[in-house]
Amino acid sequence: MSAEATAVVFPGQGSQRLGMGQDFHASFPEARTVFEEASATLGFDVARLCFEDEERLARTEFQQPAILTVEVAMLAALGRRFGLEASCYGGHSLGEYTALVAAGVMGVGTTAALVRERGRLMQESVPLGEGGMTAIVKPDLDTERLRALLEESEAVEVDLANLNSPDQAVLSGRVIELARAAERLKDDPGFARARAIPLKVSAPFHSRLMAPAAERLRPLLEAASGEWKVENATRVVSNVTGTFHAASRAGIVEALARQVSAPVRWLDCMRTLASRCSRIVEVGPGKPLSGFFKSIEIATAHVGDIASAQRLAEL
Repeated sequence: MSAEATAVVFPGQGSQRLGMGQDFHASFPEARTVFEEASATLGFDVARLCFEDEERLARTEFQQPAILTVEVAMLAALGRRFGLEASCYGGHSLGEYTALVAAGVMGVGTTAALVRERGRLMQESVPLGEGGMTAIVKPDLDTERLRALLEESEAVEVDLANLNSPDQAVLSGRVIELARAAERLKDDPGFARARAIPLKVSAPFHSRLMAPAAERLRPLLEAASGEWKVENATRVVSNVTGTFHAASRAGIVEALARQVSAPVRWLDCMRTLASRCSRIVEVGPGKPLSGFFKSIEIATAHVGDIASAQRLAEL
C-alpha cells in the first residue's frame, strides 16, 4: 500500500443497496465486531437489515445507521487486512458522521443510534411525498446566479442544498415548488440548457424545511458530545464550512445541527481534502463522490467490496 498522504471519504444516503458489506461481514472478524456493536446499541440486527430487509432499508431512519455501520466495518477491515492508513477524512451529509467515527471522534454504536434519530427527525419534518430534491446539471454552473434566481422567486420556497461539483448543484424543497423553480430556471438565458433531474429521496434534505429537525437534533448531539474525542476532529472536513473542524465540542455540535438544514459545501470539502492529501479513497456501498472528484480532475479509488479492496492494496 502506498505511503502517500491519503484522505478517505464516505458517501451518504442514496448509496445503500441490499447486501452491502456482506462479504466483509463474512470474511473479517473486525467487520463483524462493528456490526455487533451497532446492533447492540440500536436494538436490532444491522447485518440482517443490510442483507435481507429491503423494506426497512428503504426507510430513512434505517438507511442512515445501516450505511454508517457498513462503511465503518469496511474501513476497519481495510486498515487491519489491507494496510490502509488515512491522514484525513470527509463525508457527504450522513457520510460526515462516518468520517467522525473513522477519525476516532465518535464511537460507532452511539453514532449509529444518533443518526437513526437524525433520519427519523428529518423524515418527520415533512410528510412523505411532499418534499424532494432536484439536481441541476450544467457545465460551469454559476451557483451565485442560481442562488439569486431562487431568491428573486419569492413564492418559491426552494433552497440550494448541495454544491457538489462545478457542474452540479442540488435544489431542495416541496415537490410542487421544485417544479416551479425548474420552470423559472428555463426562462433564464444562463440556465436554458441546464438539466433538472429529480432525485429519488424521501424528504427535502438540507433545506429550510429541515429546521425543526435541526432544532430537535441539537440536544441529542449535546448529550452525546461528552464522549467525543474532539481533538481528532481537526482531521475531518465539515459540510457546513467546507474546511476542517476545530477541536471544539460546541463547534462540532453546532456544525452537525446546522448541517441538517444548511447546504452541503462538498466542492469546498473536496478542495480542502486535496490540499492536504495526494490520494483520495472512497469507501462505501456506492461511489457517487468519485464522480464529483473527477469533475475537478482528481482521480480516486473506490472500495465497495473485497475485490476492490484487494486492488487498492496492490497500488
